[in-house]
Amino acid sequence: MAPSRRLILTAATAVLAASALPVAALAAGLHIGKPAPAFEAMDADGRSVRLSDFKGRTVVLEWTNHDCPFVRKHYESGAMQALQKRWTERGVVWLSVISSAPGEQGAVDGAGAKRLTVERAAAPSDVLLDPKGVLGRAYDARTTPHMYIVTGDGTLAYQGGIDDKPSTELADIGTARNYVEEALSALAAGKPVAATTTRPYGCTVKYAS
Repeated sequence: MAPSRRLILTAATAVLAASALPVAALAAGLHIGKPAPAFEAMDADGRSVRLSDFKGRTVVLEWTNHDCPFVRKHYESGAMQALQKRWTERGVVWLSVISSAPGEQGAVDGAGAKRLTVERAAAPSDVLLDPKGVLGRAYDARTTPHMYIVTGDGTLAYQGGIDDKPSTELADIGTARNYVEEALSALAAGKPVAATTTRPYGCTVKYAS
């Protein structure tokens, strides 16, 4: 089988794995409008980061894996970087989270994470390393990307996919409904978030077994 065909099949399998689950099942243990799980994790510089550090500010959690074709779609198009920059400039805290276990796809150390940020011209507020999957499992993060938004009072406001186009095609970016953009815009305007829980899509998070 040609490499490109294998990539398509792998991507399709990842989409189906995420899409087959009911939305309610994807929210296991997490409830919109309730406190988001507290956490403490190390960033790429070896500093301890807590959710409580950002009291009063909206926080975005973005699970990522630079080798995942779904993640590459959003970064190679520049869409993810643009979203990060647009909202961090407005005071939102954007935390990219890497929960790949050592030796698994997407696993990097602190230096590797910082290098990727530079190479991709990414603009998160910080990159958190979660090699044991503690943070990922606390949030039931299943795919890369998998997105969460926490309000300034620690309430979970959104969980799910970044948009409604579960594909690896760059061309789909322009016609997608971006749930994260939509939710952040609503929160900034003091309005309710229309879609609070959606199906994530992408590669499975490569947790330690």
